[in-house]
Amino acid sequence: MNFNDDIIAVKKMEQLHDLRVSRIIRLSSPRALKEKLPASEQVASTVIAGRREVENILTGKDSRMLVIVGPCSIHDMDAAREYAEKLSVLRAELQHDLCLMMRVYFEKPRTTVGWKGFINDPHLDDTYDIEHGLFYARKLLLEINEMGLPAATEFLDPITPQYVADVVSWAAIGARTIESQTHRQMASGLSMPVGFKNSTDGRINVAVDAIRSAMHPHSFLGIDQEGHSSVITTKGNPFGHLVLRGGDKPNYDVADIAAAESWIEKAGLEQSLLVDCSHANSGKKHEEQLKVWENILKQKRDGNKSIVGVMIESNICEGNQPFPEDPEKLRYGVSITDECLSWGETERMLREGAAVMHKLIH
Repeated sequence: MNFNDDIIAVKKMEQLHDLRVSRIIRLSSPRALKEKLPASEQVASTVIAGRREVENILTGKDSRMLVIVGPCSIHDMDAAREYAEKLSVLRAELQHDLCLMMRVYFEKPRTTVGWKGFINDPHLDDTYDIEHGLFYARKLLLEINEMGLPAATEFLDPITPQYVADVVSWAAIGARTIESQTHRQMASGLSMPVGFKNSTDGRINVAVDAIRSAMHPHSFLGIDQEGHSSVITTKGNPFGHLVLRGGDKPNYDVADIAAAESWIEKAGLEQSLLVDCSHANSGKKHEEQLKVWENILKQKRDGNKSIVGVMIESNICEGNQPFPEDPEKLRYGVSITDECLSWGETERMLREGAAVMHKLIH
C-alpha cells in the first residue's frame, strides 16, 4: 500500500464515526471532584438520617408527612442558599409533624429544546460549562446538608449520580424518563429511596412497572469513580414508590388516589405514594398548588393512609420569569422554569399542614 492509499484509508475511517460531533471535552472523574469537595461528618449524618426518615415514612414506621419543597430548578446559588436557610429553620421547628426536605433540581428534562438545568448550562448562556456545573452543584448540596437540611433531586443523566448522589437523601425519576430502561437500571443502584412519577399522559402502570423493575438487580454500562467505562451490577432498590403528578388531567382527588392504590395493591407493593402539587396537578399555575395541598390535607383528616408525602414547587418570590434572558436582568429569587409559590405562602401552608398532622399523630 503506497502513501496515497494510506491517506485514502484514513479518510474512509474518519467517515465512520463522530460525523455529527463538534467537540468532546474530558471531565474530572467523580473521585477527583469528591476529593476537592468531600462530605464532612455533618453532611454524612444529614444524608443518612434523611434517607432513614424517608424509608420509615414509606414503610409506616414514621407517621409524619414527607414534604419535598423548593424551587422548580436551581439557577442562582445565592438565592438557593437563602431559601435553604429559611427551610432549615422551619424543618427544625416542624420536625415532629412534617419531614421537610429541599427540592434541589439541577437537571431539567425538555419535551423539545430549552435550558437543561444548572449542571448542563450553569452560566445560562449556552456555553455548557458542565465541569463548573458539577462542581457548584455538589458544593451547594454540601452546604445545604451542612445546615441539617436533607436534599432531594431528580436524576436525569445516568452519569450525574456518580458525582453527587452520595449527598442526596431522596431522588425522583421523572415523567419523561419513567419508561426508560436506562433510568430503571440506574434507580436500582441508587442508595436513597426513589420516587417514580406517572407518565406525562397520566398512566400509572408504567410507574408501577418501573418500581418493580428497579427492585431487582441489574447489570449495565456506566462509569466508576475514576470515570472509566465499567459494568455496573446493582442489588435492587427496595424503596421505590409512586409519585402522582397529573397527566391529561389532575390525579390527586379521592377517586384518583383509590385508582392508584389499586395499581399498587395489584403489584404487591407498599401502599405509600406521594402527590406532586405542581405540574399537571396544578396546570403549572403556582396558586393552584394550594388547592391540591388543601385536598390532600382533607384526605388525611378523613383517614387516608396511603398518601405519605407531597411535592411543592416554591421559591423566595412567587411565579416565574421569561428565559432565555440576559442573566444580569433576571429578578432575584424568581423561577426561570415553572411557576413557584412564594416563601411566605409556603411557610403558611406548611404550618397549616403541620397543625393537621399534629392532631393525627398525637
